[in-house]
Amino acid sequence: MRISDIQIRDPFVVREDGRYYLFGSTDKNIWEGKGIGFDVYASVTGTGPEALTDFEGPFPAFRPPEGFWSETNFWAPEVHRYCGSCYMFATFKTREGGRRGTGILKSESGIKGPYAPWGLDAGGAPGPVTPAGWECLDGTFFVEEETPYMVFCREWQQVGDGQICAMPLTRDLRQASAAPRLLFRASEAPWAYELQGRAPGSYVTDGPFMHRTGDGALLMLWSSFGKGGNYCIGTARSQNGTLTGPWTQSGNPLYDSDGGHGMIFRDEKGTLYLAIHRPNKTPLERPIFVELTEKNGMIMLQEGNIVS
Repeated sequence: MRISDIQIRDPFVVREDGRYYLFGSTDKNIWEGKGIGFDVYASVTGTGPEALTDFEGPFPAFRPPEGFWSETNFWAPEVHRYCGSCYMFATFKTREGGRRGTGILKSESGIKGPYAPWGLDAGGAPGPVTPAGWECLDGTFFVEEETPYMVFCREWQQVGDGQICAMPLTRDLRQASAAPRLLFRASEAPWAYELQGRAPGSYVTDGPFMHRTGDGALLMLWSSFGKGGNYCIGTARSQNGTLTGPWTQSGNPLYDSDGGHGMIFRDEKGTLYLAIHRPNKTPLERPIFVELTEKNGMIMLQEGNIVS
């Protein structure tokens, strides 16, 4: 099938074994009802013009086992290979307490899964790895100086001005190893606008993703709502090249055409692509891939080269 036929939010692409694997929020309505799980699509070929347009599937990557700690809001799975295994970071709403958090799943069978619950909460029970009592979502994975981290959003619904935080993990990726550290707030970005019709000071943070440029700069993609209420992606740059920052926000969004929750991957030739969903309305969202270039520690869109 063509990617234009795939309804998906929060697309995440992994290239492995000469093929592209497309993960994302794949329930037909992620906002309401009981969650089904996460699916994955595999490219029919790994080279040529169809490599990023023609996919087969869906294949079940995760289905909740009996007694799983969540049954709603299955959102934004990311898959990362670490120490020889594949781990999925994904958002869920807990059965008890009804708060969202990022959990960690693990596959014993390679990139396609199936993935099974792996992460533990602060008390050592299966559950979100993000802090108890916090409304969190969109955890991503980053390793710095051999320490694994989860970078995630603390929701505007709880704190008003949405936050992005970093939290170190144990080496086996089962639990947090220390308290989170605040990296920045949404309102620090000139391109991010307050949510209309909400309490004053309400700013969204969504979808952080870490990217190290070829010249060593550390960037973070993240999403919010911009001028006119469009879903947007902006970039932040670490002033010292490390996760702790401080972070400087771009003056303008990288992408502002009602698409967001981005990540970056390379094709078989090494070309960089931004993966996002567009538009930001269910059930119309589809994955698109936009070519990127790097220059002076920053990334720029090549808008003439869009795969959709």
